[in-house]
Amino acid sequence: MSLANKLAEERRGRLAAERLLELKQAELSAANRKLGRHAAALQGEIVETRAEVANVRTENERVRSELGQANQKVEVAERRLWHSVQTITDGFAIFNSDNEMVAANASYLAVFDNLDVVRPGVNYITILQVLTDEGIVNTGNLAPDDWRQMMVERWMQSAPEPITIRLWNDQYIRLVDRRGQAGDIVSLGLNITESVEHEKQLKAARAQAEAASRAKSAFLANMSHEIRTPMNGVVGMAELLADTGLSEEQQLYVDTIRNSGEALLVIINDVLDYSKIEAQKLQLHPEPFDLERSIHEVIMLLQPSARDKGLTLLVDYDLFLPTTFVGDPGRIRQVLTNLMGNAVKFTQDGHVLVRVIGVPDADTGEAQVTITIEDTGIGIPEDKIEHIFGEFNQVENDRNRQFDGTGLGLAISQRLVSLMKGEVWVTSEDGVGSCFGFRVPLTMSDEVLPAHPPVPDGLRRVLVVDDLSANRLILERQLEQLGLGVICCANGADALRHLDEVDLVLTDHNMPEMDGLELAEAIHASGSTVPVLLLTSNPTFAANDPGAQHLFGIAQKPVPRAELFSRLQSVGPIVAPDAPDTAAPAEPPVVEEVQVQVPDTPRLMRVLAAEDNKTNQLVFTKMIKDAKIDLKFAANGLEAVELFQSFAPDLVFMDISMPKMDGKQATAEIRSIEAEHGGHVPIVAMTAHAMEGDDQGILAAGIDHYLTKPLRKAEIHKRLSAACPDAVTHPFAQKESADHAVG
Repeated sequence: MSLANKLAEERRGRLAAERLLELKQAELSAANRKLGRHAAALQGEIVETRAEVANVRTENERVRSELGQANQKVEVAERRLWHSVQTITDGFAIFNSDNEMVAANASYLAVFDNLDVVRPGVNYITILQVLTDEGIVNTGNLAPDDWRQMMVERWMQSAPEPITIRLWNDQYIRLVDRRGQAGDIVSLGLNITESVEHEKQLKAARAQAEAASRAKSAFLANMSHEIRTPMNGVVGMAELLADTGLSEEQQLYVDTIRNSGEALLVIINDVLDYSKIEAQKLQLHPEPFDLERSIHEVIMLLQPSARDKGLTLLVDYDLFLPTTFVGDPGRIRQVLTNLMGNAVKFTQDGHVLVRVIGVPDADTGEAQVTITIEDTGIGIPEDKIEHIFGEFNQVENDRNRQFDGTGLGLAISQRLVSLMKGEVWVTSEDGVGSCFGFRVPLTMSDEVLPAHPPVPDGLRRVLVVDDLSANRLILERQLEQLGLGVICCANGADALRHLDEVDLVLTDHNMPEMDGLELAEAIHASGSTVPVLLLTSNPTFAANDPGAQHLFGIAQKPVPRAELFSRLQSVGPIVAPDAPDTAAPAEPPVVEEVQVQVPDTPRLMRVLAAEDNKTNQLVFTKMIKDAKIDLKFAANGLEAVELFQSFAPDLVFMDISMPKMDGKQATAEIRSIEAEHGGHVPIVAMTAHAMEGDDQGILAAGIDHYLTKPLRKAEIHKRLSAACPDAVTHPFAQKESADHAVG
């Protein structure tokens, strides 16, 4: 190779090396630049990391500081809490799951008189052992071992029941233990000595109050007896005196004495009832009864007073509401008597309307029965309405100061209705009238009321004549529910114009211008044969009037539904107007006289009356003066037993409170004699004991019947007739014969 070629090759090699060097330098420069950028980025991260580390260090220091402060607060709270636990008078202790004491306050440890064995770490079983061995606890009737066993069994329960223990010094501690989820137990020992002492005082006070209540009840029973005994003489003699020949003035005096005595008895009954309610001694006695009949019985009692004032008593009983229920008829009648009696008392003219509605519930077997008593009386001012239900309260104003009373009637009624789980209310407008109502739940009986009571064939339209619109509306609704057409007239003159349109006339008795009897005479005079049924509050008076001969019948007003249905059915089939009227008037039913065969020489009925009070003996003698009997008196129970054996009575009237031997003891002796020799003589108690439960105690002594004083002549005669044997002369044989002759 030539030198030139070698030089050219070296030059090319050097140029290539230079280019490679330049390339490497370029790469190195790029790497340096990249390394610089990475170093810069890394430097930034280091700075940031250092800042974060500084922040974390600062935060750790802050947290450490706050944690230290929190620990200090917790320690302070624990010290305060435990200081509080130490200061309370009740015991406090904590036990772990191994039943070892963790901590206890001073009150808990003080029970053990600071014994060294009772300290943190002691087992609960050891504590029980100390309690019994040191005589700290009074185990009562239990032996120490049995008591500890009982306490251990209680302690091991998941939720121990609180228990009260008695210490040696008559301190009472109530232990309340609560087990946690980890098995540890917090135990509280509450000192309830003051509560126990207070309870003892309450029991003593309750016993004292009950003793006072018993004394009050005994006083009321004795008061009732002591008042009723002389009242028997007052009312009884007044009743007997009224049967003698008296002048009009004397009759007024006798009626005043009798009415005053009856009013006094009403006051006594109100006071006794209210005291029984206050003492929660009054009990209800549910039994089947007829509600509609009960209402009409009360109306019969109030009818004379209403008739004297010219008031009309009305009953609007829902036609499709059953009449028989299960309840306490006596108490319901008492409420009705109070409310209806007030309505009559405070009403001078107009009417008193008793409205009965209810919705039977077949599912529950009950009916919510609502009874309202509406009157047209003096009314009650709005600001006095709530006042009237208070005890011994009446609305005081010039209009009603003339009305006497205890002011207990409404209070007793409200309490009785509440006792029957019902409610009472009143609405009133001063000077216009009042409406008292009460609602009680009553159990329905098995009575099935016909959906449509039958009416006679041909009876299509009825004429109702009454000057009182309320009564017309009641009769109209009842008759329309039977499917009958009704024409209503307010007077007789208007009624005469509708005779050809009706098949029956229902007329009121007392009406202005033309009363019901005069209307019947006018109907007869017109030639009409439509039957006339008179509704009157005084059937006896109406029957004696000459116009009664033109009546088809007379019914007591207000007429019960059953009697109304019966009267409608008694009309019989109505003859069509175009048919020949050949039917004769219906003859009254003939009552066959029953002839009683008696022996040729019957003896008199023997009656023994045990009564220590001479006045009451006289009253009893006069009440049975019409009875043909052989009567003997016994002044005490011993004489009654002796006469029972020697006299052999057919009936015994037995007073209860008598000297030497009372009526109950005498009855027991008589029943013992009968048990030995056979037979059973009826014994009737006649007593002034009329408190709740007195009848049960008296009847339980072997007495058959129970009469309260003042005695009633009719009740005594009823008992004589019922007890008369077949082989003796009936006490009232002559009177019955005379009655048959008159009939």
